[in-house]
Amino acid sequence: MRLGTARTAGTATTVSTASTARSASGGPVGRTGTGAPRRAAKASALGLAALLLAGCGIRGTSVPVDAGSAPSRATCVVRAGGGESAPDDGQAVSVYLVCASQLLPVTRTVRLPEGDAAEDPVRVAGALLEQLRQPPLASEEEAGFSTDVPAGLSVSGPREHDPSAALRLSRSPEELPPSALGQLVCTFAGTAAADGGRGVLLGGPDDNKPRRYECTDEMRSRPQSAPTGAPVAS
Repeated sequence: MRLGTARTAGTATTVSTASTARSASGGPVGRTGTGAPRRAAKASALGLAALLLAGCGIRGTSVPVDAGSAPSRATCVVRAGGGESAPDDGQAVSVYLVCASQLLPVTRTVRLPEGDAAEDPVRVAGALLEQLRQPPLASEEEAGFSTDVPAGLSVSGPREHDPSAALRLSRSPEELPPSALGQLVCTFAGTAAADGGRGVLLGGPDDNKPRRYECTDEMRSRPQSAPTGAPVAS
């Protein structure tokens, strides 16, 4: 290595003319070469991770996995002024739909029977059932509402030995999705389609007697476990 001299304040000082010379390991003089050891440690860690994954039965992949977008959250709040038209002579009623695994009411303007027919359980139940069979309005769907009531479901009046307030569905209540049965019961409750304050009497097309159903907190909060109803006397 060539040496030179530099003078500082009149004193000769011997310095290295190769002040940027590198050590044999490839690093600068006076510093420890760390590149190779770090690369070796990283390779060792990667190899250990691969062995652990293989031992767990998991195969590594270098291809990014797309788990899809995060599920949207239902607000269950219908925005005002959704733009849907309503009949001018309709009445505001509460119709129960499914949202976030619950039964929640939405306000619909429905044309209900008038005069003597306003107290006819079958006609009132038919008008409300029509609302439940329809797909949710745009503003309701946007808020996360849906309906489980079958589109072909119909309702008729009591049979000969049924109580006068009984309603007969074209399908047995037990055969309906529990949430659909809850929608019917909670929508009919409090209207002329109910048996006063004693719940809703529903039967099917078979010879089984109608049963009494009530719109309870349990039915609204857990519609998938709707009760089977209580038997009623003829």
